[in-house]
Amino acid sequence: MTDAEHTVSLIVPARNEAANISWVLRHVPDCVDEVILVDGESTDATLDLARASLPSLRVVPQQGPGKGNALRTGFLAAKGEYIVMIDADGSMSPREIPRYVHFLENGYDFVKGSRFMGGGGSLDITALRRLGNRALLALVNVLYQSTLTDLCYGFVAFNRSVLDRLDLRSSGFEIETEMTVRALLTGLRVAEVPTLELPRRTGQSNLRTFYDGQRVLRTLLREHRGRDDAHPAADDRTAPVESVELPAVVPTATSPSPSGESSPEGSGHGGSGAASQRAQQVSTDADEPVGALR
Repeated sequence: MTDAEHTVSLIVPARNEAANISWVLRHVPDCVDEVILVDGESTDATLDLARASLPSLRVVPQQGPGKGNALRTGFLAAKGEYIVMIDADGSMSPREIPRYVHFLENGYDFVKGSRFMGGGGSLDITALRRLGNRALLALVNVLYQSTLTDLCYGFVAFNRSVLDRLDLRSSGFEIETEMTVRALLTGLRVAEVPTLELPRRTGQSNLRTFYDGQRVLRTLLREHRGRDDAHPAADDRTAPVESVELPAVVPTATSPSPSGESSPEGSGHGGSGAASQRAQQVSTDADEPVGALR
């Protein structure tokens, strides 16, 4: 589907997302060569609607419970040189995928979305989740001497060649944190790009704020102590994180902001007018090349 030099696989873990999956698959951009739906034993019409929306879809049964197992199942099945992961509930717009691929094409190994940098936003995050994310983010920046602007968000893309170095093992939502921390510890070239978190289209999230927050915290502390066999010599020296800011409303800029500073968390986020305007733009402007390498 693409003339790009590298092929792209999109991983979509789903369990009983019949009301949302068609919207997600209909908005997959042409830069994606392969879409893999990892099915967590759905009992509704998720699979029928997914196949009807995208006949070329590959369906892979999930191996083991939890989002982490779902993603690792998809990663192992992927054939593309670049792997992108998004949720099936419509909270992440597939139309933003080209900006992630853009940075992979320009030498980055690991690209993660940030809701709390210039050009990003959220129309869904609650006050409790925002507080928890802020606390965990502050901890990871201290422990790993990094400059991340967002942590608990799973819109991520990476070069398939680094999968073995990430050595992922988590079974639940904490896999998103495990991926980011190991990308830092293994010296990968990491970039953050602005993203807009949309409200879940229908249904209830499977995220359990306190339970999953505790799992994220344990993951951070485990990795920092170097107790994981994959990183026995891990220390506080981590790869720098490069952030690429975009205007808050129309993300079509081709260079970072002159100040090079991220906007304060909460500025233009959480349902503000700027974020709402971006929601209206997300289906039309995300295919444009965005950001620039430093």
